[in-house]
Order: sequence, then C-alpha cells, then structure tokens
Amino acid sequence: MPMNTVIFPVSDLDRGKALLTALLGTGPSIDQPYYVGFDVDGRHYGLDPNGHDKGLTGAVPFWDVDDLRGTLQGLLSAGAQTVQDVQDVGGGMQIATVKDADGNMIGIRSAAG
Repeated sequence: MPMNTVIFPVSDLDRGKALLTALLGTGPSIDQPYYVGFDVDGRHYGLDPNGHDKGLTGAVPFWDVDDLRGTLQGLLSAGAQTVQDVQDVGGGMQIATVKDADGNMIGIRSAAG
C-alpha cells in the first residue's frame, strides 16, 4: 500500500504552480483550472484550488489501496471522521479523505486509478 500522491489545497493556483515548478524542477503534467498535477519519479503532487472548500487544511498524503470502500470503513471504525466521501475524480479513479482524532488528514485512492 504505497503513498505516492500528495495533494495541496491552494487559494492561488498560479502561485502554487510556480512554487512547485521551482521546487520540483519541472512543469505540470496536468494543468487545468480545477487541478494542477506534477509527476516526478513515480510520485504525483497535486494542487487543488477547491481543496479548502472540501475541508482540506493542509497537504494530504494519499495511499493507494485495493479496496477503497473497505479501507474507508476500516478507518472510520478505527475512529477517523469523513472529510470527503468516496468521489470519482475522473479516469476511473476514486478517492476519499478522512481525519484522525488529532485532525491529521489521510487520503486514500483506488489503486486501479
């Protein structure tokens, strides 16, 4: 169950894109008004201009899982709270986000995506 994706909520997509381009040394692989993503060394870094509205309070690591709904239920049973229920984000990929008792965000995504 690798963690290969990190999503950052941003209020200014252009500034976030400039910052990650400078940090990663490459331009985005996805550049849309609703999402900007960078793929570097098998990892994905995303900027979500709507992330704050979705309840994201900072960078969120996303773990690839085989059973999205089963893993989500396991996290909820262990005390996590839903931030974003299962959502299709395109290309057949589904994601969900929870937070633990300390407010730490945990993202999960379908490994098939």
